[in-house]
Amino acid sequence: MSPSGGAGPEGDADGAAHSIAEAVARRSYGKLVALLAMRTRDIAAAEDALADAFAAALADWPARGCPANPEAWLMTVARRRAIDGARHRRVGDEVSNQLAILADEIDEHEADVLPDRRLALLFACTHPALEAAIRTPLMLQVVLGLEAKTIASAFLTSPAAMSKRLARAKHKIREAGIPFSVPEREELPGRLAAVLEAVYATYAEGWSDPVGGDSGRRDLAGEALFLAHLLAELLPEEPETLGLLALMLYAQARRDARRDAAGDYVPLSAQDPATWNAPMIDAADALLRRANAFNAIGRFQLEAALQSAHVHRCRTHRSNWDEIVQLYDALLAIAASPVVAVNRALALAERDGPQAALDALAPYADDPRLADYQPYWAARADLLARAGAAAEALNAYDLAIGLERDPAVRRFLQRKRMELSSANR
Repeated sequence: MSPSGGAGPEGDADGAAHSIAEAVARRSYGKLVALLAMRTRDIAAAEDALADAFAAALADWPARGCPANPEAWLMTVARRRAIDGARHRRVGDEVSNQLAILADEIDEHEADVLPDRRLALLFACTHPALEAAIRTPLMLQVVLGLEAKTIASAFLTSPAAMSKRLARAKHKIREAGIPFSVPEREELPGRLAAVLEAVYATYAEGWSDPVGGDSGRRDLAGEALFLAHLLAELLPEEPETLGLLALMLYAQARRDARRDAAGDYVPLSAQDPATWNAPMIDAADALLRRANAFNAIGRFQLEAALQSAHVHRCRTHRSNWDEIVQLYDALLAIAASPVVAVNRALALAERDGPQAALDALAPYADDPRLADYQPYWAARADLLARAGAAAEALNAYDLAIGLERDPAVRRFLQRKRMELSSANR
């Protein structure tokens, strides 16, 4: 019979190819589209590329035989189609398109240098031609998928200002033809700082968990921890990679202790250290000791040392506020920021009293970066209340409550405000 009759070897091969393609489509179509779209950030383009891959399968499989792993075959072909499409398509975010292409062009040599594709793309965003201050925000947006308003919050700026900065950076990349490529291994230490900052900012956003159990943010924190572990394994002689991982493990160890059984917020001072993850703290301690052995102090090592000091105080019930203030002094000297100043003031209040802390914060009273920074207003409210300035404290509590995203923390602040208001009637 003729091929149209469906009999004979060719007909059998065509039928088998169609059957397998249909089975893969039923079983894996959604997953394959999602994986492609994760790279291209374009669902329509991903669907088109996958449709082309299925058409190629129907042409190829009857002649060559069905592959052992049909899904992998289709994914490979679809990725190539997506790359070709991105090369010829000049729409959307060109930087994201370039990085999507780079992600699929990372060869075996580059995989040996940087074993995780996301990590490779983070380092690709550290090209020396890019302004240092924009490298981390660019990574957070185009590689790790954070929104401009979230990135703006991490850098104490407005969403509009951050959007403009990112747009200017992308314009420069396009106009200057700045290439994205994975640096060689010997280049990594010189490009490390911005990558560490991006990983920590991602972790901090995930750790904040503003709705109390947000699985998306929990995944974000987990992804950042995974990247921090990879960095520590990849660059074990860079003390800041060890310091970053130690810092994140100290925080992660007490993450679940921030809520009680009713879901209410529990501040560090009221947490039960027995509920913390002891093995995780031990691992952080070991990392911090390894980092200290290099005698090259850095921001993340100091922040990890502060977390270690807090853990020690809570476990032993022995005051160590003088040590903590000294660590904050060192941190302020090498990484000055209003955030460090606020945290140092809170430590100073424990050592020298609330008025000393308020005096330390006085130079920042008109700093526009703190206008919408919720922890500043919560700290100020607490310090003013302790100093006896009830009216000012109540106003600061109102601002802190209005700025807080986490319902549990908002309830905690509302209770403190209510107690202060009742005590001063």
